[in-house]
Amino acid sequence: MFHSRLGCSSISFRHENLATALQTIRDAGFEEIDLGALPGVCDHVPFVLDMEAVRSVAATVEASRLSVRSVNGDIGDLNRLLTAEERESRSAHLGMLLTLTAAVGAEALVLPCGSIDHEPLRSLDEDLDTVAAELALAAERARSFGVEIWTESLHFFRLCWNMERAEQLAERLDGSGVRLVMDFSHITASGGDPIDYVHRFAGRIAHVHLRDAVPGNIHLSIGNGSADFAGGLRALADSQYTGHFALELETRDVEHHERPAAAARAGALISTLI
Repeated sequence: MFHSRLGCSSISFRHENLATALQTIRDAGFEEIDLGALPGVCDHVPFVLDMEAVRSVAATVEASRLSVRSVNGDIGDLNRLLTAEERESRSAHLGMLLTLTAAVGAEALVLPCGSIDHEPLRSLDEDLDTVAAELALAAERARSFGVEIWTESLHFFRLCWNMERAEQLAERLDGSGVRLVMDFSHITASGGDPIDYVHRFAGRIAHVHLRDAVPGNIHLSIGNGSADFAGGLRALADSQYTGHFALELETRDVEHHERPAAAARAGALISTLI
């Protein structure tokens, strides 16, 4: 029904429990998901993640017969310096998220590009150095699980919120194995251009999130904002991008009962552009 490289994030149906959300996604015609594991944003994966929770989530995903491209998770503000106790806690949480990522057959765990604040905690250079080091450390650990680390950069609400900061982070990640998730809505909300993003980061982009936006607002259904999907997707094709795409329709311009139809319309439109 939809393009074979187009999936749907479970975040699109975060108001439903995991099993119901996955059934809704399958009923809409999708065969692949990104799995939301973002405390306070999407509770499809318990924040207190132990082996029992990993097994439960993995069993629910397996029963849905949907494949998983990535797990979208969070292990805290990567630009914050940690105490020894906090470091141990982060390490344990990362280990469980990597265990989950491998258990559901996903290609990668997606981590943020810093805290939810444009202002650095120290200097910008120091914060970017710390974020890059934390991501590189996570990527090294991820290799033993047979998965990758990707980071969603730029992200309109986080430290690397615009094109310039995303570029500075990407330079620091050279050789780390960490690749980028491109999000049309965050680029547009920041005042950026998806075509420019592709030109700057071609070869580094591992995955693409799709949602509409206008400057300052990421929460729009596809077709209700100003994101240049046609131009951005054409630029990706021209750059030889062969990865996958996911609708991440965490929108606020439709009612919950309208979301399945909105996702199907978005899937049909994007499929014609890929």
